Amino acid sequence: MTTPRTRLQGLWLPLITPFCDGALDEGSLRHLIRHYAAQPIDGLVLGATSGEGLALSWDERARLVSVVRDELDTIGRLLPICLGIGGVATADLIEALDRTASWSIDFYLISSPPYVRPSQRGLLAHFTALADRAAHPIVLYNIPYRSAVGLDNATLLQLAAHPAIAGLKDCCANRMQTRDLIARRPAGFQILTGEDAQSFDALQVGADGAILLSAHLETTNFAAILHHVKAGRHDAAAACWAQVEDLTRLLFTEPSPAPAKYWLARTGLIASAEMRLPMVEVGDELAARLDLEIERRRSVTQARVA
Repeated sequence: MTTPRTRLQGLWLPLITPFCDGALDEGSLRHLIRHYAAQPIDGLVLGATSGEGLALSWDERARLVSVVRDELDTIGRLLPICLGIGGVATADLIEALDRTASWSIDFYLISSPPYVRPSQRGLLAHFTALADRAAHPIVLYNIPYRSAVGLDNATLLQLAAHPAIAGLKDCCANRMQTRDLIARRPAGFQILTGEDAQSFDALQVGADGAILLSAHLETTNFAAILHHVKAGRHDAAAACWAQVEDLTRLLFTEPSPAPAKYWLARTGLIASAEMRLPMVEVGDELAARLDLEIERRRSVTQARVA
């Protein structure tokens, strides 16, 4: 039986948000959806870190969801959508949940409140209040190097018992914490790795899937890694990982998603690599490195076809 929790697995794409001349570029957005709907992905995350969600107005977020859902419906690929929301005050996030309750989404992705550094008891109370109010299931987002405080496993295990909390995007950057949580998590609590460079290790020890910016590129290879790991073909998975491992580091050489946006613009998937301040486009040195890698991978693909 298909339930929201069972859909929270496999390869999810944290979609970048294309801009042109300061506005949401709906043409490029539709082009992206048509492209990735034909790829082996299992879901989309909108308006999160990779989508520059904090730089979007509420009207833009609503339009983003509407355009993506419309394009998916037109194509006939009914991928689940997870919407990123964030903030500091619990009351503000409850207001955001109420505002988006009727939106055509399937999950929320919510990180710990940044800057204020609440205690674990505070985090437990915060996420419990949100889960009690949410109209759609919540995916917790543990990313302490951005939020300044992380969810420890004891807190995560308590939150995992809440019926409205479906799973976790794990970016704790601590392999031992990830392994311990995977070993101890209750049935039905889905764990998706979000650390691109460490994703292979997390999948090998039992993560249910991955939310990876790098999967904007080499999408088929990333999907193959998950497929091979699930089937127990670890040598095949390792061979696929070897083809993308360097890419997972290159795309984070400068603050994300600028390198990925540059790559997508250079390869014609979006019209512009434009970012919103305080985020900026990649510098000349990284642009040159990305150009070289784009050309190298294009040559490898052409050689395989030949």
